[in-house]
Amino acid sequence: MPAPQPPASPDVPAPETPDDPAPAAGTTARAKGRPRSAAADRAILDATREALAELGWGGLTMGHVAIRAKVAKTTLYRRWPSKNELVVDAVASLFDDLVMPDLGSLRADIEAVVAQFADLLARPETQAALLALFAEGTRDPHLRRRIREAIVDPQKRLVRQGRAAAQARGELAADTDPWTAGEEIDIIFDTIAGTVEHRVLVSGEPITADWTRRFTNLLLGPFPSLLSG
Repeated sequence: MPAPQPPASPDVPAPETPDDPAPAAGTTARAKGRPRSAAADRAILDATREALAELGWGGLTMGHVAIRAKVAKTTLYRRWPSKNELVVDAVASLFDDLVMPDLGSLRADIEAVVAQFADLLARPETQAALLALFAEGTRDPHLRRRIREAIVDPQKRLVRQGRAAAQARGELAADTDPWTAGEEIDIIFDTIAGTVEHRVLVSGEPITADWTRRFTNLLLGPFPSLLSG
């Protein structure tokens, strides 16, 4: 009879079981075995944000997340090899529901997406997760890069979509230089995201309809014909 194995610590993945085999060399876990469960992924990401808000970055472990999500640590480690990867994905998933609407004018589109973003940042779990992640990112260049790749850059799609819709309506001129367009998209995104994040997360001030209107006026200042749109 085999000797009993000592319990694994929260941060060390438990040994694989016959029902949960480790992937063979040169393959990925997702390519074989049971299909990945979207419900389990959601439970894990939700549990990660909850644990991060309660325990902070230093107190959070993979073991804590597995317990909260009611999954085996082997399941957790197959999906995310490290705490960094898990927390970044947990925060990134918060932004999945942000959309750039096409409401008929650039002004209306900007005001709508600012309102969405402000509502998301007003949630306590969002504030706790972002502040913890950004603080840790200042000390870890690899984590900072992952934040940019998984959270910041994907959200620039909203600016691209809004810009394209405005160009299709004739509100903005068509792009003539892809490099310049890319630079402008970066600046617009940084301006909107940075201003809203600073007001909510740093200043602790609300994003009201009047504030959003005045902010949009400033953004559209170079385009007088759009100010009354």
